[in-house]
Formats: sequence, structure tokens, C-alpha cells
Amino acid sequence: MKTKQLFTLILTIVLVCACKTSPFTGKKTLNFVSNDQLFPMAFQQYDQFLSENNVITGTVDANMVKSVGEKIAVAAERYLTSLGEPGYLKDYRWEYNLVQDDAVNAWCMPGGKIVVYTGILPITQTETGLAMVMGHELAHALADHGAQRMSAAQLQQIGAVGVAVGTGVAGQSQEQQATWMQAYGLASQLGGMLPFSRSHETQADEIGIVIAAIAGYNPDEAAKLWQRMKAASGGQAPPQILSTHPSNDSRIANLTAKAPFAKQEAAKFGVTSFK
Repeated sequence: MKTKQLFTLILTIVLVCACKTSPFTGKKTLNFVSNDQLFPMAFQQYDQFLSENNVITGTVDANMVKSVGEKIAVAAERYLTSLGEPGYLKDYRWEYNLVQDDAVNAWCMPGGKIVVYTGILPITQTETGLAMVMGHELAHALADHGAQRMSAAQLQQIGAVGVAVGTGVAGQSQEQQATWMQAYGLASQLGGMLPFSRSHETQADEIGIVIAAIAGYNPDEAAKLWQRMKAASGGQAPPQILSTHPSNDSRIANLTAKAPFAKQEAAKFGVTSFK
């Protein structure tokens, strides 16, 4: 069997064996990494991060982060149970911490470890604004986006090996091989990795707004949050095609359109009034 054919066969087997069905879309997702592998690493990194940073406790804001996190986690459990996945969160170890940092940021590690930076609080402004941020970050973890990004990066590396092997077999010079590798790197980034990342952000927005609504928070506030995000950025952002995130305007439009659906989903759980 030729090298190219063998590589294609191996890649096909990897792709077929690495699929996992999303409970949110019912579609297959690229995922080489199991929770058994990923969660212990994430928990260790989270503990190390906390040990190296100023974790705020006992303040109004710190207590709000924990309260919102607990409500969002309960809503996620209810939502996943309704989707036929009652045991989906059994290995999650929820934790919610406020960290002193001026960065406008928050994140959730695989397995439910959440950090909110103090720098984002002037933009969230309210408990509901914070819930929209935490719902979004939690949604990344629920949808296995961390594992999918790791899997995509591995696949990108496999592709690079394939290009190197293919150009070598074809007798290309080192300069020609370097040109092909540069072209592959640019194409895989612009045509693969960046759109993949933007799709994750959009999906986290859409899952997060529903979970926040089920937790009792007004989904109309999600678009308003991103309007404030846009204002805070001063309009400084790379073109969407070069970014890991959708543009602010795209997110505002999408969240505005999704708010009625989030309210409908919340109503299925008896939630018809919102904070």
C-alpha cells in the first residue's frame, strides 16, 4: 500500500472512531479526548491557577458569582435531563471563583471549574448580566468544546504530517516543501481552526442563553450585555474571518433572535418570569 493511501486510511479510521454525539444538537462531533483523560488535567490546572492568583472570597461580588454559578449548574442539570441525559454531569466538579484581574474575561474548564475576573463585572453590571456570561462559559464545558479543540489541533497536526509525507514522496525540494507547509498552515487556520472556534462561541451563546433562562434570568439581557462589550472594546476588533470569535454585531443579532426561543424553553420548566 502506498504511503498516501495508508495515511488516508489511518485518517479515515481516526475520524470514524472519534465521533461523539452532542446532546444539544443530536449531531456527531469531533472528539478524540475522553472526560477520564481531560477532567483530571483540568482540575489540576484549575487548582494551580487559583494558588497563583488572588481569589476573592466573602465579598458581595464573590458571593454573587457562587450564587449565580449554583443556579446555572442546577438549570444545566434540569436541561440535560430533559434532553435524555440525566447522568451527563456525574463527573463534573462544580466550582465558581472570583479572581482579582482587570482583564474582561471569564472561563470554564472542562468538568465545571469556573473563574470570573473582576474586570468583567463593570460590563456585566447586574446579576443577570453575570448569569449570561457564566451561562456561556459553562456551555463551553457542557458541549465538550475543550476536548473538541484539542482533537481539532491533533487533526491539524496529522494533516501537516500528511503534507510533509506527500511532498516528500513527490520529490519536492526543501524550499517547495516549506512553501506547501506554509500554505497548509494558513489554509487550515483560516478555513478550519478559526471557523471551528467561531462555531463553538456561537453554540455556547445559544446553549448558555437557554440555561440562563431556565435558571430564571432574562435572556433579553444577553444581547444588551454584548452591546456593552462592544462599547467597552471601542470598536477595536479584527475582521471576523481572522478571529476566534464572531463579531460583536453578529453575536448581538444572534442573541436577540434566540431570546424568544430561550423563553419558550424556560417555560417548559415552569419559568415564565425573569430577573
